[in-house]
Amino acid sequence: MNEPFYKRVAVASAFSPRFEQVLAEAKRVRDRLGAELSLIYVGKKDAATTKRFATALSEISLPADSIIHYQQGPPAEAIIEAARANAVELIVAGALEKEVVRRSFLGNVARRLVREASCSVMLFTKPDRNPKPLRRIVFFVPDYTEYAQRALQQTLALAAKEQSEGVYAIRVYTSFDAARATLRGQSDERGEDQPTTPTLDEEEAALEAFIEAAGETEVPVETRCIRGNTGFAASDFVQAVEADILVVPVEPSSGAKTELPPHIAWVTDVIPCNLWVIR
Repeated sequence: MNEPFYKRVAVASAFSPRFEQVLAEAKRVRDRLGAELSLIYVGKKDAATTKRFATALSEISLPADSIIHYQQGPPAEAIIEAARANAVELIVAGALEKEVVRRSFLGNVARRLVREASCSVMLFTKPDRNPKPLRRIVFFVPDYTEYAQRALQQTLALAAKEQSEGVYAIRVYTSFDAARATLRGQSDERGEDQPTTPTLDEEEAALEAFIEAAGETEVPVETRCIRGNTGFAASDFVQAVEADILVVPVEPSSGAKTELPPHIAWVTDVIPCNLWVIR
């Protein structure tokens, strides 16, 4: 892909202990994606905030004249409104998660960004002043649409720039899917019509074909159909392979909010690693 994925990226900034780390991650995203980077700050512009931003921009080696969008209001609403008003295509933010029994739960602001932002969102669970490379990437395949195919191509292009070790393309195949496939087979034998539900073998073949359609890539891609009763099986897989980022394409809808695919809806509460929601 020769054109940048995004032209306008904005980092949601707050003077938290991880402020400079998130800013450093956003700078890396800007460099990787070839975009302009601005900042969104929830609050008023005054001498104190201006000085704080000037110091931070200098520390991270970002331009002193970087655009800062000041927006007042509840944090999530203000960030989303500032992004909309300034045609931001990707919001970068910290996840502000809390870990409980091996699962990390999103903070309220991050959760609302994932659910309600009309643009793409990239969250970092453990931002670093010296951002670590994205060695392993997991791409969740919600369906086999043209939109998902473009999102996959974006992911593979980023993986190539990161010189990643590999990309895992995954689908969740539940016990309910297996049961429906069995019923379909029985109905086919009787000549009855049933909703088309693929068998596991058919699903794996379709996933392979979807990846092949993306064309040649510099980074190895593995396909996996994850068996499990819930979408959390995908979260467990992401943690098992020690993925650095999970990519979820969500095709925008005409409504006020864009719902995540059922098998990935858990990601609005639990985040297994850094997250990139492509809208």
